[in-house]
Amino acid sequence: MDQDTELSGRLAKNIKQLREARGLTQQQLAKLAGVPRATWAHLESGAANPTLGVLHRAAAALQVSIEEMLSAPRATCQLYARDTLPTRSPGQAFVRKLLPDPIPGMEMDRIEIPPGGRMTGVPHTPGTREYLTCESGGLLLVVGGERFTLGAGDVAVFRGDQRHSYNNPGKQPAVGYSVVVLARVV
Repeated sequence: MDQDTELSGRLAKNIKQLREARGLTQQQLAKLAGVPRATWAHLESGAANPTLGVLHRAAAALQVSIEEMLSAPRATCQLYARDTLPTRSPGQAFVRKLLPDPIPGMEMDRIEIPPGGRMTGVPHTPGTREYLTCESGGLLLVVGGERFTLGAGDVAVFRGDQRHSYNNPGKQPAVGYSVVVLARVV
């Protein structure tokens, strides 16, 4: 494939993907860009050889740079295999991050505790909230000296700045998910 054909194909794919992501028709975007619908259709088919002015109007209508329209298409999805996510084993538990990239101010983990196992939580900064949901098995949450039993589907919400622990009193592995919303430092 020659360079011109590759560039036209890249432009066509990007423009179509950007338009569809915005939920607009070719007619609607052609109108926003101030170009005939046939011109827009040619851009998306890769058959066009647009002028710089047409590229500028298309980019403005899509609210992107010309460079983004011409760049190599980005993957629409990136798959992370379970084994590539960060893990740790505090106490008798196995903890795996739910997301490959951090979200500022949040921590999200999958916690698996074997039968009879226990994990001690680390108190967070004052004002932190923690959400714990039990996916399977049963969890015994101890927070500030109080005990809470969670079955599959139950959710406990508590201040994450106090002593807490997670226990599996059952005879089968327990799986839960913890979402910690860290306190904002002002």
